[in-house]
Amino acid sequence: MGLLSRSVFAILFLISSASIAQSYPDRPIKLIIPFTPGGSTDVIARILAKPLGEELKTGIVIDNKPGAGTVLGAEIVAKSSPDGYTLLLSSGTTYVVNAVVMKRLPYNPQTSFDPLGIVGSTGLVLLANSEIVKANNLKELVTEAKTNPKISAYGSFGSATTSHFVGEMLNAATGLKLTHIPYKGSAPEMSDLIGGQIPLSVDTVVAAVPQLKSGKIKAIFVTSQKRAPLLPKIPTAIESAYPSIHMSTWFAIVGPQGLPAPVQQKLELAIAKVMSQKETKDALIASGFDPEYGTPEQYRARVFRESGQLQKIAIQAQISVE
Repeated sequence: MGLLSRSVFAILFLISSASIAQSYPDRPIKLIIPFTPGGSTDVIARILAKPLGEELKTGIVIDNKPGAGTVLGAEIVAKSSPDGYTLLLSSGTTYVVNAVVMKRLPYNPQTSFDPLGIVGSTGLVLLANSEIVKANNLKELVTEAKTNPKISAYGSFGSATTSHFVGEMLNAATGLKLTHIPYKGSAPEMSDLIGGQIPLSVDTVVAAVPQLKSGKIKAIFVTSQKRAPLLPKIPTAIESAYPSIHMSTWFAIVGPQGLPAPVQQKLELAIAKVMSQKETKDALIASGFDPEYGTPEQYRARVFRESGQLQKIAIQAQISVE
């Protein structure tokens, strides 16, 4: 290609990019949520949909596609046309956990998506049945569990989920050998905790706060780096002298790999602006989330870092999904 041809190509490329940037979006954007309605990810999506649509001057259509541990929805987005009209809002389960515990995935969390921004997080919390467990903090719990045979297990909202990993972090850090009891979701797990069928469980702060008001269960510690906005009196595991017990359920918006640069930039800027708005932050905090924003670069760094951390735990605790 001669110099003149290259110059013409460059000019046409710039004109094309400018055209894409000006026209996008010219129809509603589908935001796929790989969970059922009402869950944490769905709540965040509905908080962000209206202001994000206003910023982009189009409608944001939320489309719940649960199934296969978020794999179904993630696959739909990974294999969709990279035009910016099909996006995914999901948690670290999709971007980190699945790659660690599943031998085969129809997408690669690190290469199948163009990240657009982290849009919030929520810590997990260790909960205890108030009648079975007398301890009120982690130090007391470790001491009591060694002499109280009723404190022999913990429940999670699913095998190979973040709550399962936190339970195994607890075992590794304290020397306890609590048996893992997986449930199919938060609701049955919480029901058995309240009813005394299990002494302990790990769940999200969002799911725990309404149940804590009954007094039948109590919070022992949270797993985030700092205290949860809705549980300001509950210490972190780090504050409780167990720095290796830390994990947050975080959420990010991504598109399929290959988004045109002008489209990707417009989406990134819109998400960053919406996440900086006081109304958005207040709504997230009121719903139990930390309004944590992260750039695409911070997303990539987090996926890389957490993949290595969870891989070690998965091997040690033999956590996997066939």
